[in-house]
Amino acid sequence: MTALFLPSPPVSSFGIGPVTIHYYALCILAGIFLAWWLGQRRLRARGAEPGEFDSMMGWAVAAGIVGARAYHVVTDHQLYFGPGRHPADVLRIWNGGLGIWGAVIAGGLAVWVWCRAHRVRFGAVADAVAPALLLAQGVGRLGNWFNQELFGRPSTLPWALEIDPAHRPSGYGQYATFHPTFAYELIWDIGGALLLLWASGRFRLGRGKTFTAYVAYYCLGRFFIEALRIDPVNRIGGMRFNNWTSALGFVLAVGLLCWQLKRRPGCGPRLDEARDGGGRTGSCPGGGAVETTGAQVRGRGSGGAAAAKGPGSSAAGARPDPDEGTTSRS
Repeated sequence: MTALFLPSPPVSSFGIGPVTIHYYALCILAGIFLAWWLGQRRLRARGAEPGEFDSMMGWAVAAGIVGARAYHVVTDHQLYFGPGRHPADVLRIWNGGLGIWGAVIAGGLAVWVWCRAHRVRFGAVADAVAPALLLAQGVGRLGNWFNQELFGRPSTLPWALEIDPAHRPSGYGQYATFHPTFAYELIWDIGGALLLLWASGRFRLGRGKTFTAYVAYYCLGRFFIEALRIDPVNRIGGMRFNNWTSALGFVLAVGLLCWQLKRRPGCGPRLDEARDGGGRTGSCPGGGAVETTGAQVRGRGSGGAAAAKGPGSSAAGARPDPDEGTTSRS
């Protein structure tokens, strides 16, 4: 034991009668609750009515959990299948094992399907929930602390994490303290959520740009944090599988963001404009009202020019941009 260290929790669960409550699960639920709260606030700031997106977020949470578990099982299949393994452990999600990439892909797909079914613009919804996703990911990482899992290399830094002998990987039994990678990601994620909340209004990151920035930001931090971890995983070319995923995600997101900044400027209209029959004025929460620019309405036919002139002009011939933040309900 070092003079200064970050202790691990003495227990990972507690009982209420015959029911065992795992702190890992409580951390995940806390992250979901905070994401739900922040996401709803940002959606309402964009014109959504209270409770309008409850069903969407419910489907996104369910799909995200299933996708996160599926990604983990597929990429770390050796933990569940093979000699001496128990495939039934796949269902024991409370023991840990969720892949954020699977959560983002499956949850994002669920949101896209919901938006298509309800004729709501996916880009505006994705921008609204992006900071909330980082908040949920950061809080959820506390579950790794309670489970004493997914920590980094041995370390003697003052904030090093003490790990019980039973949880130390093979070959590391002589070390007592390790890099607290859960804490690194917690700080990175919450800092990123605050950064996105500020930048989305300050730089008018609408029309899908806030979500793309979220992907790039998370991938950048995850690449370096993942490199510290020592838990057994599959590798490609000597590098951890999730490092490859992070690198690819970062490159694609940065490329897409550069394209969006050039070709998709501004915030786009609010979610409630099509319902209320409003003009072509959008809103970036925290950045004030933003009038749609000429670049945003070019290529929409003869009605597009009229729409750009103001609320008093006729816009009957304009076709809605598929990536803008409006609904197209009648």
